Amino acid sequence: MARMSAEERRESVIRAAITEFAHGGYNGTSTEVIAKRVGVSQPYLFRLFKNKRELFLAAALRCLEETPKAFADALERRPDSSPMEAMAAAYMRLIDDSDKLLMQMQTYVAVASADAAGDHEFGERIRAGWAEVWDQAQVAFAGDSKQTTDFLGCGMLINVLVALGFPEEHRVWSGLNMSDIKVASDAKVASGAKVTSGVEAASDVKVPR
Repeated sequence: MARMSAEERRESVIRAAITEFAHGGYNGTSTEVIAKRVGVSQPYLFRLFKNKRELFLAAALRCLEETPKAFADALERRPDSSPMEAMAAAYMRLIDDSDKLLMQMQTYVAVASADAAGDHEFGERIRAGWAEVWDQAQVAFAGDSKQTTDFLGCGMLINVLVALGFPEEHRVWSGLNMSDIKVASDAKVASGAKVTSGVEAASDVKVPR
């Protein structure tokens, strides 16, 4: 079997970090657990990332980077669909991976904690990544800030409701509308609850069971 390069090993560490941080958070996850998942020693891990903070940032930024890339790819592959429909479908495919969804939630907590502790650089790097998500949506909606806000606002509400495990019949989903996109998705959330998903045309959002 060919030996992995340092760059390939770095990628495997980032993927493992996303999974571990998604479920344990920044403070609750040790670098030892991440190293063990990848099959490397802690000293080797610290040759790739100088500390846990740097590793968490790499994992968080990777998740953020995937969203505008998914939007751009969806717009290119589905030129006959509305931007709302194409990007909503792409986003729901992303959060079918519950680790990606939970990593988002852990990232917001980590930024708030870092800012409170006076570490503003940490938050600035995450905010810059999140701004790229906004910019991609803004371009797709031809500079219409209201549409961008509505789209991202729906996405953030879906994040919260899916992460909390609300069943689709619950009243909290009743007013959610993403421009005739109906969403349902299979993912496991932190509690272990299952949600159903897939994307189909409709006038509202179909939510997790």
